[in-house]
Amino acid sequence: MHNFNVFTGEPRKFDPTFKGPIYNRGCTDILCCILFILALLGYFAVGILAWSQGDPRKVIYPTDSKGQFCGQVGSPLEKKPLLFYFNILKCASPLVLLEFQCPTTQICVERCPNKFMTLVKALLKEDDREYYKQFCKEGVDMTKVITRRCLPALETLKGGVVVVGNKTTFRDDYAEKNINATDLLEASKKSNVVVEARAVAMRIFEDYTQSWHWILLGLVIAMLVSLIFILLLRCLAGVMVWVMIIMVVIVIGYGIFHCYMQYASLKGQAGSDVTIKDLGLQTDFSVYLQIRQTWLAFMIILCIVEVVIILLLIFLRKRLLIAIALIKEASKAIGHVMSSLFYPLLTFALLSLVIAYWAITAVFLSTSSDPVYKVFNTTECMYSRDTCEPETFNSSNITAECPDAECLFAFYGGETLYHKYLILFQFYNVFLFFWCANFVTALGQVTLAGAFASYYWAFKKPEDIPAFPVFNSLGRALRYHTGSLAFGSLILAIVQIIRVLLEYLDQKLKGAQNKCAKFLLSCLKCCFWCLEKFIKFLNRNAYIMVAIYGKNFCTSAKDAFFLLMRNIVRVAVLDKVTDFLLFLGKLLIVGIVGICSFFFFTGKIKIVEDATPTLNYYWVPILTVVFGAYLIAHGFFSVYAMCVDTLFLCFLEDLERNDGTADRPYFMPESLLSILKNNIAEVVE
Repeated sequence: MHNFNVFTGEPRKFDPTFKGPIYNRGCTDILCCILFILALLGYFAVGILAWSQGDPRKVIYPTDSKGQFCGQVGSPLEKKPLLFYFNILKCASPLVLLEFQCPTTQICVERCPNKFMTLVKALLKEDDREYYKQFCKEGVDMTKVITRRCLPALETLKGGVVVVGNKTTFRDDYAEKNINATDLLEASKKSNVVVEARAVAMRIFEDYTQSWHWILLGLVIAMLVSLIFILLLRCLAGVMVWVMIIMVVIVIGYGIFHCYMQYASLKGQAGSDVTIKDLGLQTDFSVYLQIRQTWLAFMIILCIVEVVIILLLIFLRKRLLIAIALIKEASKAIGHVMSSLFYPLLTFALLSLVIAYWAITAVFLSTSSDPVYKVFNTTECMYSRDTCEPETFNSSNITAECPDAECLFAFYGGETLYHKYLILFQFYNVFLFFWCANFVTALGQVTLAGAFASYYWAFKKPEDIPAFPVFNSLGRALRYHTGSLAFGSLILAIVQIIRVLLEYLDQKLKGAQNKCAKFLLSCLKCCFWCLEKFIKFLNRNAYIMVAIYGKNFCTSAKDAFFLLMRNIVRVAVLDKVTDFLLFLGKLLIVGIVGICSFFFFTGKIKIVEDATPTLNYYWVPILTVVFGAYLIAHGFFSVYAMCVDTLFLCFLEDLERNDGTADRPYFMPESLLSILKNNIAEVVE
């Protein structure tokens, strides 16, 4: 006799009419469905507004002092793609960090200066004067660059001496004083803080253009390996799990051995004992592989991972047997619902669409401001940093009171109603991105849950399994439960946007000295991280209940939570063990593909050595293939994970509804029943 408990709820009662996912169901959470549709319409409106106001050229091309784009195709400056700073020493001003603009005239030029020259020297020779003219403002006869910026050719000699044009100092004839090359170096650094980042980005882009077809081939191989592994897991689940475990241990062991051999081979070589800290940030990342400390760090990390995996296998060996039994049953379910293996492709396509829409909208929103011009000057001026208009500036009284003042482009902004609420549009864009991405994930979970629940509650398998279970489940989810999916996704999106705001505050308070505020912020970040994990876990199980019973989100979440609480021991035994085994499978696939790509792109496979592309950074395609392989493997194994979770929840429901008698038989196979009941009892004891 079951007793009701406020913490666990009332157990399910026997229902002879229950045969799995209910077909006669109604729409759930209609208000949330309407809210979601209205939010999407608002999202489309924000996108249209951003696309009509934005201009991506602002992030592609550098902008001169008149707000014109350097190097823009079809413009008068098409053949002038580089930006030249008149007086780069002014870039050392704190204004650069506040407004991201140097208080000096900037013009678009065809190429950067290739020789050191001052105005006084240029006036002495006709050739020098003609050369100097190309770096003057348009319409002026003679007056006083990361990618696409002209920067001075500075060098650092032995002993840290900075020189420009082989000189430590040079004469500023306009200011009538000598300038130290070190000051010029500091100004060059502040003129654009992303100089090295842009250089690295260009090299990475070049590597992608050289290796994209090989990367694509690597991803295809990763997909084939994942598919073969899944098919083998379906046929030989028990054997494949143990093979997978052994292979992961061997692959990590090989990695440790390889790191040790590299570490030993560098012994005694010049410069190999330099520490990573002394080396600092280098744009050529291959430099780090020439020092022993890098390989020592890799070796220590892999050793820790190896020890952790071995210890987990030792202490969780009984739970592993239970998890393997559940994976075997999941393999049978996937074997009867093979279309489920291809559903992740739909999820991937929808997520790609959501990400693309968010990214494009974000770019257009961030570039939808108007050019703002401000007064820049070198002497005392009451109008300094005031907003100005270039067309009327020369006729204004500012030039009379401040002769050296100029009206220069400062940044992009605006004073209209649209510009005032631009930050809210960006916030709305991020929030809807989270909501839509969570909705797509939820749709995939409830679809797969409905399909696998149809398998479990079929008394005679496969005869009683309905035709096209995945498509039927997808249709039910969209027709009846869009509101429930939107409700669960909304709760998760709210928590995620709060985490984003906390991260933003953390960045803003990094320079603050208030330790109490930092501690409180860290606690909040930790709490909301835990809350997000819990909501994801609860949502996942709630969607399974929605797929089976067709109830609203809150009722389904409550039923799932109480069901798990009534079987807390079984949940504790199986909670993360199956996830751990499936993670090892993903790790194995990534390891195999990663090692193969490493040997190929480093030219160590003699048979295809001639086909290896010439790259700046060979780690670029390797990391891309590894990351892509993980996403592909995760897509396939996510089907397994959802299948295991659905079968486990159905198993708990089955135990409460039925008792194994002739009148109330269990729907689970006898083999699975004996393993789960007996082994769980042994683990608990």
